Amino acid sequence: MTRSRAPRDPSGPSARPDGSRRGADRARAWSAGPGRPSYRRPVVRRPRRNPDGPTPPAERREPRARTPGRHRPGPHGRRVSPTVPSSSAPRTARRTLAAAAVLVAVLLTATACGAGPRARGGAGGGSGEPSATRGRVTVVYEDDTVAPEDRHAVAVVRRSRVLEEAAAWVDRSLALPHDLTVKVTGKVPPGVTDAVTQPDGRTIYLPPSFLTRIQDVSGDVVRTTRRPALIPAADFTADRMTALSTRFVLGHELGHALQRQLTLPNLGLEEDAADGFASFHTVNEGGPAPSLAAAMLFDELARKEGALTLEGFSSDHPVTQQRVFHFLCYLEGSDPKTFEQPLVGTGYLPKSRAPLCPQAWAMLDHGWWTQLAPHFSPGFRAQGDAAQRAAYDRLVRETKAFADKLDAYRRAQ
Repeated sequence: MTRSRAPRDPSGPSARPDGSRRGADRARAWSAGPGRPSYRRPVVRRPRRNPDGPTPPAERREPRARTPGRHRPGPHGRRVSPTVPSSSAPRTARRTLAAAAVLVAVLLTATACGAGPRARGGAGGGSGEPSATRGRVTVVYEDDTVAPEDRHAVAVVRRSRVLEEAAAWVDRSLALPHDLTVKVTGKVPPGVTDAVTQPDGRTIYLPPSFLTRIQDVSGDVVRTTRRPALIPAADFTADRMTALSTRFVLGHELGHALQRQLTLPNLGLEEDAADGFASFHTVNEGGPAPSLAAAMLFDELARKEGALTLEGFSSDHPVTQQRVFHFLCYLEGSDPKTFEQPLVGTGYLPKSRAPLCPQAWAMLDHGWWTQLAPHFSPGFRAQGDAAQRAAYDRLVRETKAFADKLDAYRRAQ
């Protein structure tokens, strides 16, 4: 059965000059004031009922298109006008409905075709329009931009393949809306002297001079610091510590890139979240060595910085020495049975901080798996979901365990 609708005149009897319509007084004349037209609703006569029964179809008069007083605001502020069914609707109405049906079908098809990249991008999909295909993560060495004094550090990092390993994990595990390029290059934006991520999250710069700086400080660490038991003797060299620290540094920059491309919710400073991703990624994928190497690197950097200045306290980055203990706390909390003695027993992590670390790691681990879950690649979905569930179960256990020990911890302070 087809519905008919009388053509609506935008300046007709129920319209105001500003486009609004009247309610209960629409049957009365209305004047907008001096110099403005007066509108009156035309009288529409109803057909009389036939006492002998229904009127044959050929003798029926067209029903009224609208019923006064039954116009209700519809979605988006439009008015919905009920219509009376009629078997003799005009052909124009049927053609209009048919055209509308075709338009709806086209719009639905277009929406379905465009849902892929936006779904992969999550809440915001990153800056700009997402690409039609899944973004890839690549590492590029621009050798012709590397100064002679920086070539050794670049060669050390390149041979270790720590950048490629970290990039491969992101590329395999997540469906990014845009490509992400990690560039080891001397051609960097103005003022850049260390590792940075561009605001759109699509490019990470690692200046060769920055890698040389890591190499120099790592050499000082090896010469002046006792080797931690968790780092094998073969890895306690300037070259190997440079590679391990660089992996952690790239983890920090990848944290920035993911937050920006995927527009992830952030409940604190972005720098804290980026440090958290570096710990989350390297502990889960690289073991204890990257976190330890980074902690020793930052500890040496803090010593070289000397007394803290106003700029140091007011920086958007946490105080360098404090970051050292965050790295160690997350590592110890990830496996207290394995790491408590090498880290707490030997004095790397203070005993006053250690009781907080298992729950801190559980919160970090669960938080990042949960943030990344909507963006898992199809091939990683099952593994990622299992990791997220395990992280949730662990967070529940650690929170209960911490609550049970909280009174004793407070008394010990």
